[in-house]
Amino acid sequence: MVISRIMAYLGDAIDAHLAAATGDDPALFQELRAAFVESARHHLDLLGRSRCDANWEMAAMRLKSLAATFHAEDLIVLAEEARQAAPGEPTVQRRIAELLDSIEPTG
Repeated sequence: MVISRIMAYLGDAIDAHLAAATGDDPALFQELRAAFVESARHHLDLLGRSRCDANWEMAAMRLKSLAATFHAEDLIVLAEEARQAAPGEPTVQRRIAELLDSIEPTG
């Protein structure tokens, strides 16, 4: 089964939840996974452009909510770190970007 091989390689909670939702449809699996990463990158971009506490916190909360929807524990933790950090905190933004790079769909 294609999804099983993908999950074995990635071993991520995101993949397990997507596989449960998509059944045995690898194209749908990849499409939803790409949409997840795209949405997460959008929220990361909003974090990077935030210039006030309220915008920063809202972007972090939305990222955390997205991560929670897919049980992406590592991303939940990083989004919470961002929420508690000062707006524009570069370290947490870099760590979120690195995590998203590690789960980027491969095609």
